[in-house]
Amino acid sequence: MLHENPSLVDVKHEVLYLVAKAEFEGRLEEALASIPHEIVPGPLPAFRCCVYKEREVVRERISLARNLNPLTGEPCHNTVQILPAACEGCPITRFVVTDNCQKCMAKACFNSCNFGAVTIERDKAHIDPNKCRECGRCHQACPYHAIADLQRPCKRACPVDAIGMDESMRVRIDDEKCIRCGQCIAACPFGAVSDASRMIEVIDALKSGREVYACVAPSGDGQFGPGISMDSLREAIKKLGFVDMVEVALGADYVAYEEAKEWGEALKEGKKKTTSCCPSFVHMINRHFPQLAECISTTVSPMAATARLVRAAHPGAMCIFIGPCIAKKSEAGQYQDIEGDNADLVLTFEELLALLRARDIVPEPMPLTNQQGSLYGKNFAKNGGVMNAVKQAYKESGATDELKVCACNGADECKKALTLLKLGRLPEDFIEGMICTGGCVNGPGSLKAAGKSAADRNKLLAALDNRSISQSLEENKDLEFEMHRDRKDAAK
Repeated sequence: MLHENPSLVDVKHEVLYLVAKAEFEGRLEEALASIPHEIVPGPLPAFRCCVYKEREVVRERISLARNLNPLTGEPCHNTVQILPAACEGCPITRFVVTDNCQKCMAKACFNSCNFGAVTIERDKAHIDPNKCRECGRCHQACPYHAIADLQRPCKRACPVDAIGMDESMRVRIDDEKCIRCGQCIAACPFGAVSDASRMIEVIDALKSGREVYACVAPSGDGQFGPGISMDSLREAIKKLGFVDMVEVALGADYVAYEEAKEWGEALKEGKKKTTSCCPSFVHMINRHFPQLAECISTTVSPMAATARLVRAAHPGAMCIFIGPCIAKKSEAGQYQDIEGDNADLVLTFEELLALLRARDIVPEPMPLTNQQGSLYGKNFAKNGGVMNAVKQAYKESGATDELKVCACNGADECKKALTLLKLGRLPEDFIEGMICTGGCVNGPGSLKAAGKSAADRNKLLAALDNRSISQSLEENKDLEFEMHRDRKDAAK
């Protein structure tokens, strides 16, 4: 049951928790009908107009928790999905004249409209929604800022114009344009956009007795509270049934080392390259700048590198990536022509919390005694971190050339840099692309935004030793695994 005045996060977390609990206990099918009533007992609504609507929203969230499309009941192809019952609270007319209109003599709004949508009436200007093409010229022209732009928050947040409307004026997502970044999820005030989960498959794998390893992203430091180190998470995760946990910061060190070699070769050949760590950035290139696909680094992502490292040490192991990124769910489904190329499944930190709650496991503070990965690998989670790590690895290799890197902080900067690269006007030689502003620490599957977790994270990172990237790799020098995908796969 939810507390009074629950937030969107409360509803989502409660659904994930109850579904995970029921699956662990082997009673999910029987619980499907009761969970909506358990969360919304009634008779008064807690977050929407009535308990019936609230329960329908919960039912649709249960579908997503089972990786099922709420409308069709089919497995989700795109991890970003719409909750139809929740999507109805946004204004349909985008540009609206407010009472600030002075009905001025200049008639700037009227004169700026090329479609005859603006008329001057008795008290103020009026915009005919049937004629309006949403070009925004009247909004820009008004000297009093009296025309409000009421664009849907999800559409405004989408960096690639993948959000549209169906015949019922509900939001729809163009799967071919969508880069799975989750910006729309974070922006929607009604929780009508969310991510599909495959945690049921993870739970079933844990219950089956398979050799399952967790690969936890560097952004995990600070997510679960003060003093909750990676060793704390390792112990909690092992209680869930995982054999062990490996830090993806170690995989990030491998990526930095390989990209340093790749960038060095590209620099000699006069070629420009981009990073391949952020799956949404890779989606952006492949779907919206396909002519630049050959510029994507062939070095695999830290997630893939860590999964390959684990399987080199434990052949046949199942690898579950855990982090703040929902786009990783799509990456884990790609490049699998060769078994073991990437993580098998992905959990967000939100989903990991649901699993821990379902088993009554609370991570306990403990000092870090089993550091995996360098501080450079850890800082892959922040904007500029990949660039700094690659430069450090390049320096450790003995190279003295300067690597000129454009570190893009957020989708807008990524688009700008890619546009310049497309036009042949990018002054830098390399692009670090991070779609989430601030980096992975602000991923949509986080428990805490970077601003709220920064103090805890910084304390944990301050306790790390000063090992170099080369020293980090030396500990696993006997393991052999491929760190590149071929160019054909990189351009998919």
